Amino acid sequence: MSCAPLCKLNDGRTMPQLGLGVWQMPDDVAGPLVAQAIGACYRLIDTAAIYGNERGVGEGIRRAEALMVGREELFITTKCWNDRQGYDKTLGAFERSLERLKLDYVDLYLIHWPAPDRGLYVETWKALIRLKEEGRAKSIGVSNFMPEHLERIIGATGVTPAVNQIELHPRFQQSALRAAHKRLGIHTESWSPLGAGQLLDDPLIGKIARKYGHTPAQIILRWHMQQGCIAIPKSASPERMAQNIDVFGFELSPEDTSILEELDSELGRIGFDPLTFS
Repeated sequence: MSCAPLCKLNDGRTMPQLGLGVWQMPDDVAGPLVAQAIGACYRLIDTAAIYGNERGVGEGIRRAEALMVGREELFITTKCWNDRQGYDKTLGAFERSLERLKLDYVDLYLIHWPAPDRGLYVETWKALIRLKEEGRAKSIGVSNFMPEHLERIIGATGVTPAVNQIELHPRFQQSALRAAHKRLGIHTESWSPLGAGQLLDDPLIGKIARKYGHTPAQIILRWHMQQGCIAIPKSASPERMAQNIDVFGFELSPEDTSILEELDSELGRIGFDPLTFS
């Protein structure tokens, strides 16, 4: 059982609203941490080929079997990296991800970046559609896609991504992109939901945290939940991991939500620009 509520995707499947991200975790760290997260009621685990830790994630999943948590209870995401784009290359990259994870399927497979200069994301999307038809990627989506990228793949194939995983946090709220998601029926998933930790010392967030008796991270994650987003915070600390998923017992007031919305800035981006990164 997941401690997080389930979101219904546009393909009819469900996905936990909060999970664990494992970016920058080496294999030998990812294995025990993933098992620990599953033991702490996490059911969504987000990795990627470029993270170099799919083997560790798979080991964590197998360790979780000792906790009586079966594969069918988990929601595992991985992603196709830029240099593996193109129809045939993507199919090959997916096979290698499954081999490293030692899984028969993933719950969500994403195109990691549109990489528009490569001109291959439509063909890559067609490969993901095939993987979904074969049942080896139960749901398919994208990451870091802008509205023009989304409209192009939908127009070319008639298939809408279930999820677009984007950089999203109070300092970079991407309201126009989220509005496009809503119009298209795509779920927004937030990567770097805590702003790479840069928001944890923000005085306004600290003030709200003291008011509610919660940590700054919990306040930020609660904001994501109330926005209807899926979030995948990363933590290597068992204590913070437990705190991060404990955000469903309180609600931010409209006034405090407005304060967080005022932190939004066009200069708040931490990661790469999807229009230029390849």
